[in-house]
Amino acid sequence: MTQSNQSLFAADAYLPEGWRRNVLLEWDAHGTLSAVTPDRAEAPSGVPKAAGPLMPGMPNLHSHAFQRAMAGLTEYRANATDNFWSWRELMYRFAARMTPEGLASVAQWLYIEMLKAGYTSVCEFHYVHHAPDGQRYANHAELAQRVVDAASASGIGVTMLPVLYQYSGFGARAPRDDQRRFINTPESLLDLLGTLRAARPEHAALRYGVAPHSLRAVSAASLRALLGGIDASAPVHIHIAEQTAEVDACIETEGARPVQWLLDRFDVDSRWCLVHATHVDANETLALANSGAVAGLCLITEANLGDGIFPARDYLDAHGRIGVGSDSHIAVDWRAELRLLEYGQRLTRRQRNVLASAQATHVADRLYAAALDGGARASGRAVGALRPGHRADWLVLDAAHSSIAEHAREAWLSGVVFCEHGDTPIRDVYAGGVKVVDDRRHRDEEGAYARYRAALAELLK
Repeated sequence: MTQSNQSLFAADAYLPEGWRRNVLLEWDAHGTLSAVTPDRAEAPSGVPKAAGPLMPGMPNLHSHAFQRAMAGLTEYRANATDNFWSWRELMYRFAARMTPEGLASVAQWLYIEMLKAGYTSVCEFHYVHHAPDGQRYANHAELAQRVVDAASASGIGVTMLPVLYQYSGFGARAPRDDQRRFINTPESLLDLLGTLRAARPEHAALRYGVAPHSLRAVSAASLRALLGGIDASAPVHIHIAEQTAEVDACIETEGARPVQWLLDRFDVDSRWCLVHATHVDANETLALANSGAVAGLCLITEANLGDGIFPARDYLDAHGRIGVGSDSHIAVDWRAELRLLEYGQRLTRRQRNVLASAQATHVADRLYAAALDGGARASGRAVGALRPGHRADWLVLDAAHSSIAEHAREAWLSGVVFCEHGDTPIRDVYAGGVKVVDDRRHRDEEGAYARYRAALAELLK
């Protein structure tokens, strides 16, 4: 969608240097900010005023869109040792039933939920590629295109990451039958990506990268082949060290812990996002921080699956980069992700305000800024900041909301992140300069929800 040049005046806006007053934002026909001017004496004549304080929209760096439809359906004990691996069995059975039409409806509703929560970009880690019998669709990129189109319809920006999945475990173990919808070779995955690019070229709201699923699902040779077939700046995301069983298997078969193995063999830098990285030792923590890669933390999903707790304090103190994602979408709320990140550290250390620093004494301010920066890097798009050249993505707070009303500006982020009272304090959301959420309602909410319910009813027959 394009539009005429537009502008908006905000009495308060969160810029890269922090909260500023009387800010004029201007953006072009492609939804890119052309000017951000604080300390204006007053709003220019004819320029609309924001309904409350402005904050950059949050990038969501990890999503499996189809899993939104199974949220809440696995909250029972499947066996005496219910864990991630038993949950995965249920997830595979669910994935086997997903149709292209159903995926499109589920993804669009999920992306609307993200926008309403204040996520304005998403990195889609997309690994359901084929028909239920494992055969290619006539259009190899059928399902990925459905997801990209769902993002466009909702208004959210997207980084599409087609996933390479080859094996069922370390040592190049043959894939299982219930993984047949996921399986590709590096060559077929790159072919899929090429088809996708030709049909849906990149633009300001759309970026492509790749996602080797995990070290257990690819080999060193196939990972090199995949990386050799993409642009040197394309985002690369990978699941890693989420579970202790995964770490143990990597040590047994490869002779090293997963994160260390990857860092030793590949040029892991700022275009990489290591999703979860939950179980890293002290050496890996420091090495990952020094690499410039982003640790993709999905706190609600990690808690839901019983994964463990990431060593966030040590990692952040080493200047490591982080971002947050909603992953399995048991909840879609960046505020809760950041809250749980801090609370996990409090429970482990029996202290408060663990993730504050000498430079940022308010925990929420430090984590919000870190997640904006890390999420933007992981997306490979100019997002996550109100500055010229960046996407015109922001959310508007309800200044009368009980979580922030009468608070000083320096406490606003603390109220937004750590308070949970009634409706969300996020009132409006702009993506690419377009108001996609107005007074907590998305522009296509009713129709998208009806389609989502119809898709869910079909899946759960």
